[in-house]
Amino acid sequence: MIFKKSLLAAAISALVLTACGGSSSDAETPTVVETNFSFEATEMITNLTNDVIVAGYQNLNDGAADFLLATQNLVNTPTDKNLALAQQAWKDVRVPWEQGESHIFGPVDALSIDPHLDTWPLNTSDLEALLASQASFSADELKTFNDDVQGFHTMEFLLFGDGVEDNEKSIDEMTTLESEYLSAAAEVFKTYTQSLLDAWIVANDPNDANSPAYKDLLLTTNNDIYASQLGVVEELINGMIGIIDEVGNGKIAEPFGSNIDNIDTSKVESQYSWNSLADFTDNIRGVQNVYRGEFSGQADKAGIIDFVNAADADLATRVDTEIMDAIAAIEAIAGESDLPFRQAINDADARVRIQAAIDALSTLQTSFENDVLTKLQDWQQ
Repeated sequence: MIFKKSLLAAAISALVLTACGGSSSDAETPTVVETNFSFEATEMITNLTNDVIVAGYQNLNDGAADFLLATQNLVNTPTDKNLALAQQAWKDVRVPWEQGESHIFGPVDALSIDPHLDTWPLNTSDLEALLASQASFSADELKTFNDDVQGFHTMEFLLFGDGVEDNEKSIDEMTTLESEYLSAAAEVFKTYTQSLLDAWIVANDPNDANSPAYKDLLLTTNNDIYASQLGVVEELINGMIGIIDEVGNGKIAEPFGSNIDNIDTSKVESQYSWNSLADFTDNIRGVQNVYRGEFSGQADKAGIIDFVNAADADLATRVDTEIMDAIAAIEAIAGESDLPFRQAINDADARVRIQAAIDALSTLQTSFENDVLTKLQDWQQ
């Protein structure tokens, strides 16, 4: 890990105060540790809002446009090559969505974007019934369907098949009606990613053009949502805690089960494409983006790490290391055989690696809950 932050240059505000007096009374004088610290959060909040959150939703919307085009090409020219391109476009647009789950608050929640895009598990029975009973589909019609036959996992099922034996589907296995449903779903998907982006940069209430962009609520506090910058920082930290908990205790632990005899593959997210481990890794990379204040490979910018560093430099470094450890532990689950998560939960050796990933995520979650979030109490704005 290359930790570019100026940890040593940052202020360590804890002052150890001892009472005056001779050596004979020192042992009886209690030591008072002052933990208050100062941190100017404007630059950090501005960067996280514009260069991480809004930029991420812009990437999501751009990826949705690319994916829609790929599905339209597939409908017009149904070839294995175009199917492969659509499959890759699905994986590509999955990245900004999964990384963005580290900050699922605001419009993505208020506008129900999350269930519209990422409801899991998929209702395969209803989907197959629709495909068996109708002659065609339009985006307008599909948008009225339940969320469990729309979004990422519906499109994943149509693109990759059931994922039981493999994650490779040939064009001969895709019906014309399936490709039409796929393209209509992609069109609906694009309308939701556009709505999400617009809510952040134009007006947070799509029914009120005069409502402020949601980003402005974070950038200029003392509003109905955020009374102060403390509320914004608290929201950002809780967002990271939420996805760490979901990955460790939900996405991984629930299908993993308590032992190999009670695994549940039906709970494996992205099981059709075998993209689960990429999803989990991107979830925690999203945490890293918010914590460091930048996407991977970008120039050093202010992030939550700088806030933590102002309070406790050692803690700032430790949490950064724990994030990297969690990412590495998830990536290691595949092992030398490159097992997808769906198969790994049923493999004795892989289960050891999965438990190590759960433990790493638990350690990270504990640090955020017990050591990082609590720093808000000592922050002197």
